[in-house]
Amino acid sequence: MQDKTFDAFNDQTRQFFEPMRKLNALMLHNMERMSEYQMESLKRYSQMGTERLRDATEITDAESLRDFGTRQAEMMNALSKQMLEDARALGEMSLEFKAELEKLYAESGQALAEQASQAGAAPSEASAGKAEAKAETPAKATSQAARKRS
Repeated sequence: MQDKTFDAFNDQTRQFFEPMRKLNALMLHNMERMSEYQMESLKRYSQMGTERLRDATEITDAESLRDFGTRQAEMMNALSKQMLEDARALGEMSLEFKAELEKLYAESGQALAEQASQAGAAPSEASAGKAEAKAETPAKATSQAARKRS
């Protein structure tokens, strides 16, 4: 008896915390993806900056300064394209996270609605069972006159 009660309690507890567990796992996964992408982006940008500094140290005359200026303009163009690409990728990740979050909320809402409908059906079944039990047993007399006769 206690084992069944304990198992039922464990199942109810598991069902209660399952949506939170899924939400936490989803948020953790999204945080990992975003952090990883941002770290890769930071690495790319720092490499670009380091390359620019190395190129700047190699300037020795006016011609190398002109070449450096040309490469600097090309690098700025590439940097702006890379930043747009990074923003687009982060936006896509955010939209994917939003879609997964909406799906999770819909699933949780549906499960909650099913549990509520099952809980609503259980008391009516129990009351129907009690009514059947009452119908099978004869009614007891409750008036004092009936008691005096017995």
